[in-house]
Parts: sequence; structure tokens; C-alpha cells
Amino acid sequence: MASIYLDTCTLRPWRDGDEFSLSEHANNRKIWDRVRDFFPHPYTVRDASSWIRMNRSYQQPVNLAIDIGGRAVGNIGFTIKEDIYRHNAEIGYWLGETHWGRGIMTEVLPAMVDYIFANFQVNRLFGCVLEGNHVSMRVLQQAGFRPEAVLKKAAYKNSQYLDEHIFAMLREEFVARKERISLARRQ
Repeated sequence: MASIYLDTCTLRPWRDGDEFSLSEHANNRKIWDRVRDFFPHPYTVRDASSWIRMNRSYQQPVNLAIDIGGRAVGNIGFTIKEDIYRHNAEIGYWLGETHWGRGIMTEVLPAMVDYIFANFQVNRLFGCVLEGNHVSMRVLQQAGFRPEAVLKKAAYKNSQYLDEHIFAMLREEFVARKERISLARRQ
């Protein structure tokens, strides 16, 4: 897979040598508070090495490093579901705190959506956001995801029950959005 060059960063496969930058940016309680518990905290160089090794084993990457200035400072990826949900994929992302508020994820998410729909047999793409993470909800909506559901007190994080907000985009919505954007650019 070739890298995806954006104005704010580059999306690329994870590679050996990313371990120290990854652990530096991922080892942050504010990030951990907004993601699932399988994301380690503290996030060590050993955790980073394990993550990179796992991702290098995929022939077609499903997790891409968010690279700024040659350093991996975040991740965006997806998981294709199984059985009758095999045409659904859940997207997730995080970005090192030093890069928050710069519009990076607003640019990264649509690029990843393009990558997923172009390369995988996904019909429905969705993202789950924990209660209180309004920035992530806004990023999803700006990328064309629509609010689909709120699962009341469905998540348990930091010794409290939290609502889980689900945002989704169907392939047909993606195609229609791309056509509208293309038409608007031609006018």
C-alpha cells in the first residue's frame, strides 16, 4: 500500500522504528479515557512493538499511522465484523494530544473512508464514541457520518457507565456524498 499524502499529515502503514514515537504519543491518560480498554495504559515501547508487529503482518493494512514530520503521532483503523455483519466495519482513531485542535482528524477521516470503500467489501461503516467526546462526534459528522443510535449506559469506563453514540455511513451515502462534492467543485 502506498502512503496517502494529505495537507496536514501522511497516512502510511506502520513500520519498524515507530515504536518510540508511538509509545510517546499513545501513553496519555486523556487518550485512554476516550478509547476502549484494550488500548494499553500506560502505553509502553513493548506495547508499541507488539502493535507494529501485528500490523506489519497484514497484506492489506487496516490500521494506518498518522505521520507528521516523519513521526507516527496517531492511528486510524477499522475492523471488519464477522458472520452476518461481514460487510460492516467499525472505524476508530486517536491522535497524540500535542496535535489536537489542528484539523488533522477532520482531514484524515474522509481519506480513510475513501480508502476503505475503495479497497474492501464494506457496505456500512460505523464509529462508536463514548459520552462526552463531542470533538470526535463532530469529526464523524463533518466526514458525512450520521448519528444512528445512542446505547444508553452501554459502556463501562473509569468505574462509570457511559452512553455509547454510534455514527454510520452506508456505501450508497458515501457515493452520493462524493458525487455532490464533485458536482459542487465543478460549479
